[in-house]
Amino acid sequence: MINWPADTLTLAIDIGGSGIKASVINKDGEMVCERIRMETPYPSHPEGFSKVVADFVKNLPPAQRASVGFPGLVRNGIVVMVPSLSRLVKDGPKDPELVTAWENFDLQTPMTKALGIPTKVANDADIQGAAVIKGEGLEFVMTLGTGVGTALFQNGILLPHLELGHAPFRQSEEFEEQIGNAARERIGVERWTKRVIKAIAKYNQFLYYDHCFVGGGNAKHIKGLDLGPKVTRVSNRAGLVGGARIWDLEAS
Repeated sequence: MINWPADTLTLAIDIGGSGIKASVINKDGEMVCERIRMETPYPSHPEGFSKVVADFVKNLPPAQRASVGFPGLVRNGIVVMVPSLSRLVKDGPKDPELVTAWENFDLQTPMTKALGIPTKVANDADIQGAAVIKGEGLEFVMTLGTGVGTALFQNGILLPHLELGHAPFRQSEEFEEQIGNAARERIGVERWTKRVIKAIAKYNQFLYYDHCFVGGGNAKHIKGLDLGPKVTRVSNRAGLVGGARIWDLEAS
């Protein structure tokens, strides 16, 4: 385990189904430069994807390590599956060849090589959660973006990642099918918001969480709503800010 000094800077990269964002973060989770953004390219094949990301961030200030939030099931830097990037076009149908190409792809190794610094690749909701949790009891993080990301923490410890966005929700559909971005665009914000409120309550029925944090790009559509005492809406910046803290959480 590396004993990182207090002045360590982290290159934080947040890969989403719609956009890729990046900045450099200090150990207090503060950005030391302006955030940059690019549209997520489609199609995105795993071979060559790391170079695309490295080219995107090459002009940011130098950092000693990097974290990459990825919108899929990631274990030990290996992509088990990724819904959004397994499509030829955004929100399109899954492409069988891309599904196979991404399945069990070791993204952390080429990403580390392309960035030239020690790099962690983890699920994007796990990294966002690292920025917002309080470290008390069972905390559940739900991110609303192209799909539905989830993360669980117990007393500040990151638990093994589960793709709870693909759990059954209603009308024989998954949470992701009901409250993902494609559904929001199809049914409108008002109906979508009602579904999100039902989804938050449904997750509590089987997780019995102590607190829920709701973030992601589409969380802005529920701004101002009373979601109850156990739910907090968080800034989408958490996807980058958590990039420094994820190193500490995974080392504990």
